Amino acid sequence: MAAVELKREGPVAYREALPDGPTSGPPLVCVHGFPESSLMWEPLLEAAAGTGRRGLAPDLYRFGDSADFGPATFENSRERFSAWIDELGLESAVIVVHDWGGFVGLSWACDNPDRVAGLVVSDTGFFADGKWHGMAEALRSDQGEALVGSLDRGGFTGLLNSGGETFSEAEIDAYWEPFAAGRGQAATLEFYRSMDFEKLGPWQGRLAEIDAPALILWGAEDPFAPLAGAKRFERELADARLVAIEGAGHFVFDGGRERCVNGVLAFLAGD
Repeated sequence: MAAVELKREGPVAYREALPDGPTSGPPLVCVHGFPESSLMWEPLLEAAAGTGRRGLAPDLYRFGDSADFGPATFENSRERFSAWIDELGLESAVIVVHDWGGFVGLSWACDNPDRVAGLVVSDTGFFADGKWHGMAEALRSDQGEALVGSLDRGGFTGLLNSGGETFSEAEIDAYWEPFAAGRGQAATLEFYRSMDFEKLGPWQGRLAEIDAPALILWGAEDPFAPLAGAKRFERELADARLVAIEGAGHFVFDGGRERCVNGVLAFLAGD
């Protein structure tokens, strides 16, 4: 099994897995969401490297090890992500996104369609007429400070396991660290409050311009990003296949880990 290394490029920490032998195909670039980090992608990075595919995943939004990231806004996250890809010299990539990662990764893909070798879209949104779920609306309101201020590790664990997932204690510790350090609360409010769906207007309709295959991988029981969003992606992308993971909620790459990893590997192999 290929080792995953934690590296840094400027203010962005990232994980990378390299094949032991020759590299085959464009690399995977995996973009995490809230409240996780690049750690969520380790099983996929390891498995992809085992098939000859380089894999990378940045820590965004001041989560993970990117403590000096700057504002955790949508705009700054997009700029940091784009600069990171350019600084690493990635000419093309398979973009894999989950949750908040969809806003960042898919806007980059729409701006760089000739550099997109494939898309994997998971439990996210990318539509200017989108609506936030109830928890997000509360965080965006003037109640936000009180809500994040009252969050303790027990409540955080409940949030992660809300869809029936079972995160390990080590995973919970890693994802809780930014909140224990005090930056996670501010980063959460900054991103949610900066992300008005109307800001996605410039990219509406442009997913169809991406001439690359897409896998839409979704938790069938996701309470935050319902399956209807997956079906909309399926309609809007030119060459897409939808796979709903039964029994999985929002954190589908954790609750349905083996099925998701195998699904992405099959997609990369053209199956």
